[in-house]
Amino acid sequence: MITLKVKQKRVGPVIGCHPWVFSQAFFAIPEGIQSGEPVRLVSEDDNFLAQGYFSSYSQIAVRVWGYDEAETVDENFFVRRIEKAFQFRKRYVEKPGTNAYRLIHGESDFLPGLIVDKYAGYLVVQFHTRGIERWKTEIIAALEKVIVPLGIYERSDIPARKVEMLEGRSGLIAGHVPVPIAIEENGLKFLVDVYHGQKTGFFCDQRDTRHAFMKYARNRSVLNCFSYTGGFSVYALAGGASSVVNVDTSATALELAKENVELNGFDIGRCKFICDDVKKYLRDTGERFDAIVLDPPAFIKDRRKKHEGVAGYKTINERALRALSKNGILVTCSCSTHLSLDDFRYLLSEVGGKLRKPLSIIEAYTQGIDHPRLLPFTEGDYLKCFIISPDDR
Repeated sequence: MITLKVKQKRVGPVIGCHPWVFSQAFFAIPEGIQSGEPVRLVSEDDNFLAQGYFSSYSQIAVRVWGYDEAETVDENFFVRRIEKAFQFRKRYVEKPGTNAYRLIHGESDFLPGLIVDKYAGYLVVQFHTRGIERWKTEIIAALEKVIVPLGIYERSDIPARKVEMLEGRSGLIAGHVPVPIAIEENGLKFLVDVYHGQKTGFFCDQRDTRHAFMKYARNRSVLNCFSYTGGFSVYALAGGASSVVNVDTSATALELAKENVELNGFDIGRCKFICDDVKKYLRDTGERFDAIVLDPPAFIKDRRKKHEGVAGYKTINERALRALSKNGILVTCSCSTHLSLDDFRYLLSEVGGKLRKPLSIIEAYTQGIDHPRLLPFTEGDYLKCFIISPDDR
């Protein structure tokens, strides 16, 4: 195994278990190391620090995946990590009425660059980096051994791969995977299109927020913006919402949202499905709603465009607050990694100030328990959700 020596002034994050080690942290990186090559990290006095895989000659050079010097990287290496992650989810997430969750969450499950979502008996995988893709054969074999899925589908058609000069890739890897897959979450049923849907097909990270929203939907008119396949809408109806309006730019997603409403036995007559741009809809609608959900895609995909993204978040939140009925509830979310929770809170306070309307956070959520976060790995914090009550006195 190749050994890389870390400079003393850069050793702190490695000792603190941050999973990324940047190229400037090393005295030298030998030429010819291939992405995915296992590397051993040592201090200036040759004490073992960690092991990981070589990632790049620029920026993130090594992604750490272990702290056991004697560990060998082979199929059993991946079996151990997948088994540990699986047992954690089985203990804390999987239960009667819930059979969909994130199985592997990259760095936080010590498999940096790998995402695996489990939908009932099927798996969807994403390989984000060239380094982790080198171990694809071993990873798929380990998943088949530990999970014994009915099928595995790949959705590595993500922008992150372009950074590493990788082409997008999607397709069946093993077994069979139906379109759609029927899943359950907190006793509710959903159809998931892993072939064509966003990301891997469904957003398991919002499970807790959706469940919390139910109590605010009772006997209320609900507007679900960026509704996708109707996750928040189904929960709203289960919570007793009087009506739900779904707004999304994807007609295909709205059709699946209709199916999800009907799948759970709710009256489709209580729902509207509007294919439109949310910003435009919020600007033009003359309706007022008792509860509004804003769960947009990431507005800030590049830190250099943070200013534009912040302006976008301000716009939709201002328009949503104007469309709220008196004593209404706003659920507002951001999944932009480059926007911190404090920054999100601050921009919302600016919106409230502009409207001369005090805003109170009554509940706050981040990604669910199946999306764990290593404590030092703040770069892994992305989802922020506030349930807000405006003061209308």
